[in-house]
Amino acid sequence: MSADTEIAVEVVMAWPRRFEAVMLALSPGSTIADAVVAASLPGTESATGYAIHGVARQASTLLNDGDRVELLRPLQMDPKEARRRRAAGKTGG
Repeated sequence: MSADTEIAVEVVMAWPRRFEAVMLALSPGSTIADAVVAASLPGTESATGYAIHGVARQASTLLNDGDRVELLRPLQMDPKEARRRRAAGKTGG
């Protein structure tokens, strides 16, 4: 496969205090699922969803050149409860 027939994609997994990102060159027609497998990032099994540039997508979504695939994790706390705790002066997650 020549370089001009590949698409550049970034796959990102984030945790509370760190993140890992992998740049990939994939063939056109690749999906989010293909990119996740190719990235081989630790913790991908805990992903509860996917996004491209912050917009929720399905694993079967086709990728475009320059896409950033974000692996979404489950919420550790309900956002409303986190705000209540911060407002009360407690740690909110």
